[in-house]
Amino acid sequence: MRVITGIARGKKLMSPEGLDTRPTADRVKEAIFSIIQFDIEGRHVLDLFCGSGQLGIEALSRGAFSCVFADMDRRAADITRKNIESCRFGEQAEVFCSDGLSLLSRMKKGRFGLIFLDPPYHGDLLKQSLLKICTLDLLAQGGIIICETEFGSKLPELPAPYRVLKEYRYGKTAVVTVTRDAQEE
Repeated sequence: MRVITGIARGKKLMSPEGLDTRPTADRVKEAIFSIIQFDIEGRHVLDLFCGSGQLGIEALSRGAFSCVFADMDRRAADITRKNIESCRFGEQAEVFCSDGLSLLSRMKKGRFGLIFLDPPYHGDLLKQSLLKICTLDLLAQGGIIICETEFGSKLPELPAPYRVLKEYRYGKTAVVTVTRDAQEE
């Protein structure tokens, strides 16, 4: 697992051992960053359920301003910290070993321009976190949420001004992009 491009291009990243963490496949990661390539620079990023931190680190490498990383697994959070230091992004990153849903409640409205949601496929964490992000209105206007899930899973109905942009399929994986439109006054 390596950083694809940007200032940390080619940097090897560690990943937690065991079956508790499922790193994003290289093919899917490349596709995600092709989709959002013009929507990264200068953005504040949230990498929820970060695992090794590879998605947030890739965003930092491509010019994101800052990234908040969160994973409730202590080993994953520790690996993320090591990967951030290895890539020299320590001043741009915050890592929380925390339940992602409770962490969202502490975030500022409209703070993030880009959010990565890649929780374990089985269970309701994706739906719960997506609805909480919408309810707390954490995404900036025109921002993008990247949801990685098992193909065939359905996202919950999103409240306005949030809406699904597009769904992509990569084998058994689906990537769904969500945005926040401007609200009419």
